[in-house]
Amino acid sequence: MSTAAFHISSLLEKMTSSDKDFRFMATSDLMSELQKDSIQLDEDSERKVVKMLLRLLEDKNGEVQNLAVKWLGAPLGAFHASLLHCLLPQLSSPRLAVRKRAVGALGHLAAACSTDLFVELADHLLDRLPGPRAPTSPAAIRTLIQCLGSVGRQAGHRLGAHLDRLVPLVEDFCNLDDDELRESCLQAFEAFLRKCPKEMGPHMPNVTSLCLQYIKHDPNYNYDSDEDEEQMETEDSEFSEQESEDEYSDDDDMSWKVRRAAAKCIAALISSRPDLLPDFHRTLAPVLIRRFKEREENVKADVFTAYIVLLRQTRPPKGWLEAMEEPTQTGSNLHMLRGQVPLVVKALQRQLKDRSIRARQGCFSLLTELAGVLPGSLAEHMPVLVSGIIFSLADRSSSSTIRMDALAFLQGLLGTEPAEAFHPHLPTLLPPVMACVADPFYKIAAEALVVLQELVQALWPLDRPRILDPEPYVGEMSVVTLARLRATDLDQEVKERAISCMGHLVGHLGDRLGDDLEPILLLLLDRLRNEITRLPAVKALTLVAVSPLQLDLQPILAEALPILASFLRKNQRALRLATLAALDALAQSQGLSLPPSAVQAVLAELPALVNESDMHVAQLAVDFLATVTQAQPASLVEVSGPVLSELLRLLRSPLLPAGVLAATEGFLQALVGTRPPCVDYAKLISLLTAPVYEQAVDGGPGLHKQVFHSLARCVAALSAACPQEAASTANRLVCDARSPHSSMGVKVLAFLSLAEVGQVAGPGPQRELKAVLLEALGSPSEDVRAAASYALGRVGAGSLPDFLPFLLEQIEAEPRRQYLLLHSLREALGAAQPDSLKPYAEDVWALLFRRCEGAEEGTRGVVAECIGKLVLVNPSFLLPRFRKQLAAGRPHTRSTVITAVKFLISDQPHPIDPLLKSFIAVHNKPSLVRDLLDDILPLLYQETKIRRDLIREVEMGPFKHTVDDGLDVRKAAFECMYSLLESCLGQLDICEFLNHVEDGLKDHYDIRMLTFIMLARLATLCPAPVLQRVDRLIEPLRATCTAKVKAGSVKQEFEKQDELKRSAMRAVAALLTIPEVGKSPIMADFSSQIRSNPELAALFESIQKDSTSAPSTDSMELS
Repeated sequence: MSTAAFHISSLLEKMTSSDKDFRFMATSDLMSELQKDSIQLDEDSERKVVKMLLRLLEDKNGEVQNLAVKWLGAPLGAFHASLLHCLLPQLSSPRLAVRKRAVGALGHLAAACSTDLFVELADHLLDRLPGPRAPTSPAAIRTLIQCLGSVGRQAGHRLGAHLDRLVPLVEDFCNLDDDELRESCLQAFEAFLRKCPKEMGPHMPNVTSLCLQYIKHDPNYNYDSDEDEEQMETEDSEFSEQESEDEYSDDDDMSWKVRRAAAKCIAALISSRPDLLPDFHRTLAPVLIRRFKEREENVKADVFTAYIVLLRQTRPPKGWLEAMEEPTQTGSNLHMLRGQVPLVVKALQRQLKDRSIRARQGCFSLLTELAGVLPGSLAEHMPVLVSGIIFSLADRSSSSTIRMDALAFLQGLLGTEPAEAFHPHLPTLLPPVMACVADPFYKIAAEALVVLQELVQALWPLDRPRILDPEPYVGEMSVVTLARLRATDLDQEVKERAISCMGHLVGHLGDRLGDDLEPILLLLLDRLRNEITRLPAVKALTLVAVSPLQLDLQPILAEALPILASFLRKNQRALRLATLAALDALAQSQGLSLPPSAVQAVLAELPALVNESDMHVAQLAVDFLATVTQAQPASLVEVSGPVLSELLRLLRSPLLPAGVLAATEGFLQALVGTRPPCVDYAKLISLLTAPVYEQAVDGGPGLHKQVFHSLARCVAALSAACPQEAASTANRLVCDARSPHSSMGVKVLAFLSLAEVGQVAGPGPQRELKAVLLEALGSPSEDVRAAASYALGRVGAGSLPDFLPFLLEQIEAEPRRQYLLLHSLREALGAAQPDSLKPYAEDVWALLFRRCEGAEEGTRGVVAECIGKLVLVNPSFLLPRFRKQLAAGRPHTRSTVITAVKFLISDQPHPIDPLLKSFIAVHNKPSLVRDLLDDILPLLYQETKIRRDLIREVEMGPFKHTVDDGLDVRKAAFECMYSLLESCLGQLDICEFLNHVEDGLKDHYDIRMLTFIMLARLATLCPAPVLQRVDRLIEPLRATCTAKVKAGSVKQEFEKQDELKRSAMRAVAALLTIPEVGKSPIMADFSSQIRSNPELAALFESIQKDSTSAPSTDSMELS
């Protein structure tokens, strides 16, 4: 006996041990051995292994059973054909139990067997299915249809090629008078729709009509008469227990199973074909709404689920604009849904008070979804909804789940419906909510406190006058919340929610609390001292401080400020951020009434927070300093020095975010804006500019470019705060820029500061400034030229009549400086007010289009940006002329105009948006594109093809090099496809989309990188179509992962190949997250290849670690 065989034999012996740990470890070790390529089992050993694993399936220990189930498939691969031929005859067994088990086994086998065996199985089932009128036993037909359904559920993605033969047969069997057979047929259709939506397209109308027919199939019940229904309900109540026990085994009435299968099939229809939503709203929605009256609880739940699926598909996509002028498909779907709302509410009116908890939960889920899709649509139906909510809140006989669902639904309504809709119902709605706040079960109390908080926010908002008098309610609300706040033996979640609720109550209605206000504030102070509740207490204090009610916080300020100061030393980041926000709010609201000694204690902690290790904390700290400077300037005497030195160090950081810079500007303005100023203007300017002026003349590493921009912004902020100093500051900057003794750094800072100050200081000595700026455009330093160009544009924007004609004249006269001057023009167009630019639009337009045919691509790029900014000045007049230029014969002009489209699209809504429908804006404005995709996609897909006529050979000495001139266009097309995937998924035919992704997997390195990322995203967004073709997708991934770089290649080739492998492995990892992908034989083979190859196994493991630590690894930055 060989060593391996002996080892396996000993493991098999241990698997019979009485110790469960021995059995588990032996099974685990055996499977590890079997995965090694060096182990080849003979037939006898394989039989022993399978026999032992089958025995372990009945093991008393659950972990051992699970392991046996997991590994049983591994050694069975060789037996698939034998298993198939053993199982097929069992479909004809006279015993029902045998037939059922054979059906289940064949379903699992279909997912794991080879393609040839699957075709054999499908052909066998199709050949055995007789015509609906052929004399065959109903049991045999049912078994075959059930087998098809089982195969469809387990391996439906492989059935696509057989559906044209299969579906018409199943449709015919639906019409036979056999409810069990109908159920099996509809379950098969559901599996086909979920797994093969595209192949089911031609059969969709027939399947839909069958579903609509059988969802109403209830021959033993009459729904027409309400009296009959009520009478039937009364009778039901007498026998409800007996029926609930017998409903699954009641042979007399199987119709409910048919209706349930039809409802599930409708849900599959809706989710698999979002492109048919308008038809579904016309045909399926009315029928589903009428079926809300379904008597059978299980069926009713599935009817609700089907309608919820319809609502989710109707939800407007991200970035959708309702105010678009042209009617869109999304708009028409929502319009149809709005018409259904009264019918839905009427149909659910009785269900909201149904004795069945499950029915009421279904109602709340459905109405929550409806309110999310159509906010405000339920306002007029509030009486029905409120009575339903109160009914469930008062239902103490059953489990707490329904009360929590009712509270969650009410919370959702408060967020989507107008506050006025709740006003008439508050006297009846508030008592049950407050009863829930006092409920002993912590989950209900926590949920009720959130609802109470939302009620206060919605009904008495701070930004609008009070419409509803809070007097009748505020006392009760504060009493019930205070009771929860005082209790110390509560769940942590209830404590936090009670503190938050009280913070909102005081912030919104503190002026009506009277004598209760001080005890509440002292209680909040007490919670501030407690380590467990300090964070929610800080947030509650912030809410109270920012309240416009100007509440008197004197009773707690002296004690609260030192506690808050101590929090700034804590290592808990969330606490520091919340504390700084609270301090800022207190400084703004209380101002001079803050005790100076307590303020000093807080300020002493701040210099340590102003550093680049945490920019957000630094920003909030500087904001607070600015607020304190305005409120109590005297307090800053001691800390202004240390804080300023830290702040100046922070300004030298190249990573300074815009928020920190804005906060710094505000603080510096506050320092010079007090009377008398905390710090002298000239001293501050000197401190700011010192790092540049004291730098060694054009030597050393120097400061980062971003630092000059930051310092310039601060100089401009100080000039704005001291207008009397602005002119002299501008003159000094002009002198520094003109002086031959100034270093390059000083000149750059001077020009950037002039760019910011120029608009503040007004025209000033304009002629001298123009001369200095023009002279600087010829400087040998690139940084000085760029700064002067920027300054010329920004200063010009503040004085267009004087500067813009001069700038246009210079562009015409100075062709060598054209690039820099066009940059100046771009800045001027971006910074100036649109109305002030209109008189010059014609001259600028003509000048720009004369430069569209320039030889330099960089210049054309700047021209394109200028054209984009110019069109935004007067879109309705300039956009038609812009479109005409697209038809111009010269290619460079067309290219420049297309590039300019990019600059017409902004993140924010803009008046040009409705006019842009014929242009493309997938990233920022997907709503402009969605309804044009039918025309755009074929053109886009055409650009993903490799064009042989654009591939040429270039001789480089003795070598021949292939150049693909179409690569950049293909890459751009695939990037566009990725953007569509993120923003317009519902409008894409995923199967067609995947065809082009599949081609890209075999393309150039750059395109393969893109398609690997797209494939990983597709595996997450729409796993069913990916699963259908996983066998074809694996081969290019395998080829990439196993490719070797030629010996002697340069280092870059090895790096590129490693990156490509890593990206391909990410796609493989994403594919493996699809639940049924492991059943694919090719995928299983590739997985075992990865595990057996140390290099690939290590790579796969590292990718899995990355994905757990950073879940968004499959996103892609497109610039």
